[in-house]
Amino acid sequence: MLKMDLKYILCTGLICCCMWYGLAQSDPSECLKANAKSCGECIQAGRNCGWCTKIEFLQQGEANSARCDDIESLKMRGCSMQDIENPKGSQRVDANKELTGRTSGEKVELKDITQIRPQKLTLKLRSGEPQTFPLYFKRAEDYPIDLYYLMDLSFSMKDDLENVKKLGTELQIEMGKITSDFRIGFGSFVDKTVMPYISTTPAKRKNPCTNGEVCTSPFSYKNVLSLTNDGSKFNELVSNQTISGNLDSPEGGFDAIMQVAVCGEKIGWRNVTRLLVFSTDAGFHFAGDGKLGGIVLPNDGNCHLDTQGLYTMSDHFDYPSIAHLVQKLSDNNIQPIFAVTEEFKGVYKALHDLIPKSEVGVLSSNSSNVIKLILDAYHALSSEVILENSKLPEGVSIHYTAYCKNNTVHTGENGRKCLGIQIGDEVSFNISITANKCPNNGEKATIQIKPLGFNEKVEVNLEFICECDCHNKGIANSPDCHQGNGTFECGACRCNKGRIGRFCECSTDEVNSEDMDASCRKDNASLICSDNGDCICGECVCKKRENPNEIISGKYCECDNFNCDRSNGLICGGNGICKCRVCECFPNYSGNACDCSLDNSTCISKNLQMCNGRGHCECGRCKCTDPKFQGPACEMCPTCPGVCTEHKDCVQCKAFQKGPKKDTCDQCEFEVKLVKKQEDLPQPGQVPSIAHCKEKDEDDCWFYFSYSVNDQNVPEVHVTENPECPQAPDIIPIVAGVVAGIVLIGLALLLIWKLLMIIHDRREFAKFEKEKMNAKWDTQENPIYKSPINKFKNPNYGRKVASL
Repeated sequence: MLKMDLKYILCTGLICCCMWYGLAQSDPSECLKANAKSCGECIQAGRNCGWCTKIEFLQQGEANSARCDDIESLKMRGCSMQDIENPKGSQRVDANKELTGRTSGEKVELKDITQIRPQKLTLKLRSGEPQTFPLYFKRAEDYPIDLYYLMDLSFSMKDDLENVKKLGTELQIEMGKITSDFRIGFGSFVDKTVMPYISTTPAKRKNPCTNGEVCTSPFSYKNVLSLTNDGSKFNELVSNQTISGNLDSPEGGFDAIMQVAVCGEKIGWRNVTRLLVFSTDAGFHFAGDGKLGGIVLPNDGNCHLDTQGLYTMSDHFDYPSIAHLVQKLSDNNIQPIFAVTEEFKGVYKALHDLIPKSEVGVLSSNSSNVIKLILDAYHALSSEVILENSKLPEGVSIHYTAYCKNNTVHTGENGRKCLGIQIGDEVSFNISITANKCPNNGEKATIQIKPLGFNEKVEVNLEFICECDCHNKGIANSPDCHQGNGTFECGACRCNKGRIGRFCECSTDEVNSEDMDASCRKDNASLICSDNGDCICGECVCKKRENPNEIISGKYCECDNFNCDRSNGLICGGNGICKCRVCECFPNYSGNACDCSLDNSTCISKNLQMCNGRGHCECGRCKCTDPKFQGPACEMCPTCPGVCTEHKDCVQCKAFQKGPKKDTCDQCEFEVKLVKKQEDLPQPGQVPSIAHCKEKDEDDCWFYFSYSVNDQNVPEVHVTENPECPQAPDIIPIVAGVVAGIVLIGLALLLIWKLLMIIHDRREFAKFEKEKMNAKWDTQENPIYKSPINKFKNPNYGRKVASL
């Protein structure tokens, strides 16, 4: 998806000209994929596609379609800007009257009021290139208003009619506070006059009411009073109205709304703010419901009012659909206000969502609040601006961006509207129109953009750029196109019917000739066009690759720009151009894959020597002469002793007169400078290349030194004058510490043992106490005690003595 960033440029006219700026670049492949045969086809492929008119632009084997490419690619391929056809769209403001400001109480004629600008402009559109212009809206003061009151006169609205009878003068007084030019009209409706909507018996047709009520005969819709500025006349005519009746609950209000919308002359609508107040306490019939009464013809959306204002075709045409009604209300700039009872508020709220610029208000039981309802709805409608456009030509799209009050910005569908606009407030919209293709024959078109509910509009004339400027300079039957077999235009031949080839040199009947195929072979053993193209008219036309940046060329399609040597995964290493499978290197590069840099700056080391004096530079890299050295500048030697180790003995003998070289110190090639502390040694920022060393001598003392080479390649060595020697350990504190440690450990072990014993004893004692409590002793019997008393029983005791 394209990413967009609007910039606005102030022009010298009355209007600001806007341009699309910063659009994401289009896909460069779209130009080549279009396979355009002419400049006109090319510029329709994309907004960044251009056509090179330079005659010698094409390489051998390339088709004319290769002239079509994105602008940057054409320039890279050698086509100058003056040879590139790349027409751009434009815009011209044809009418731009200033917006009407506050009038300060002065009366302004309707024809002099301007609420929207510009009023007319012309856009030249190129495919894929949007044209953006600003539209300004300012709500005018004292703008005229026409209000038509359409009322349901079914029996349930009887008490409401009494309050409406005095509506005219009261409403005129209230609306007079808003505008000095107010007109009011009145109409009524019931339903279609066929079964099952009404009773068709003669008595019921004459008086559809019951219980002795006197009602008028049912009717579909009647225009009682056309729009007038006489409020008393409204009261008079409405007072003469009588309630009617019908059978079903939904009413025929849609028939009435349609007639009010399309019968502009009979209703008396002016090109001002048009309000339609629809008052009812019931639902509505819509398209398809007419079939219940045998009515199948769709509503034709035309006016059918007779001289008395009655709708005469109610029984012939079905109810209108909601979409049909929305269209007619919009076409005639009518803003409906639905004044309904609380019971049907939800139904009409849903209808309101389908009808732009409409409002819903809740009537009291007897319509006593109707004036407040109308005023509230008017203020809500007039403070809202919603833009709509007429039908767009095929292939044309439109995008809105709204800049409303308080610096709020809306896009998408919300970009069409601004809310909360008061009298004198000005808002703006940016409107972008894009043609995605040219219409048939490049015909002009006109669209209209207008704010809903207002009579003013913007007329936009669209002209389409379908051909290049060079098309008009074409030479028909040009000798440059093989004896006049085509039109030479835009640097190429556009062949006549039946002719083909770059110069129209062949007829379609000769394309498959074997003699022509032979001229497309490099030699007898090779394939036709190297199997990379088609032989047309004895000349190879090379195939196109899926990647538009890969091009096959050459007389026999033997060349391409993608089969050259690669380096680091890039063709010609990214340092050259592939031409006919051979790299042509940029300056300072050489080699088969342009991977050899001739720039020696990458071989210079930190000491400004070439490869540290240990090699030479080849292709921007150091080639070390001594194989033990390596690295980008031959600075690394993994097998060499370190600088510190290498110079340790010489530093020791020079600075401290000791070490292995103490007796041969004169063989050391450098002198040393003593410094007091390690911090005083030269730092890397002071010397380009320096090594800091820390070494140990035979006395286990550490000494610090730095080693560097100056610009004259002379070593410079700095040494700390006092080595850091470790001190001998103090024996007494060590022995005392060991003894104290042993004693403390012994005491700790004794304490732990004592603690464990105490815990064990307490556990054993607790166990003893528990067993003692559980023991049971019988204190009354001694196991070794014997009683001194013996008992004996006389065996004869209790027997009866035998009689003697």
